[in-house]
Amino acid sequence: MQELQTERLLLRPWKKSDVKDLYEYAKSDLVGPNAGWKPHKDEEESKEIIQMFLESTDMLYAIELLSEHKVIGSIGLHDRKPDETLSHLNQKEIGYVLNPAYWGKGYVPEAVNRVLEHGFEDLNLDIVWCGHYDFNHNSKRVNEKCGFNYRFSENKILERLDGQEVVCLYYSILKSEYQNGKNVTDAS
Repeated sequence: MQELQTERLLLRPWKKSDVKDLYEYAKSDLVGPNAGWKPHKDEEESKEIIQMFLESTDMLYAIELLSEHKVIGSIGLHDRKPDETLSHLNQKEIGYVLNPAYWGKGYVPEAVNRVLEHGFEDLNLDIVWCGHYDFNHNSKRVNEKCGFNYRFSENKILERLDGQEVVCLYYSILKSEYQNGKNVTDAS
């Protein structure tokens, strides 16, 4: 998995030494429940999650803030196909979380745009999905800011959140939509 860089961020593979940075945000009630999991109880749980990241076949990146050499979140491309009628397309689903201390600074859209570029230009994806739960308004804003288009909603039961019932809203961006949006952005 190659590292990806933006002006302010390094998207890189996780390291075991990232445990303190991960726990710092994963223990927050503002992070896990918005992503469908319980806050971490201790650093040992964060250590286990990093090990799971390292063993995963998904592309899971630590988001490192270059100016601080600190992991402030994570972003990944997951092997999921939310709409089975499009299962013939080369596709991934993007997911992300960010330390609340760094919210509102544009880091997630910056990371998402870099991952989209990698997905469409290097991995030759046809479509990239992104979902959020109906109560997660921050993710909705990121999805729309990054050019994703709402496609459908689905009721889900979150096993990792004690069976909580939620509505998941799915968005996607096709390669052609990405290229058209990029051309408009590049021309301005």
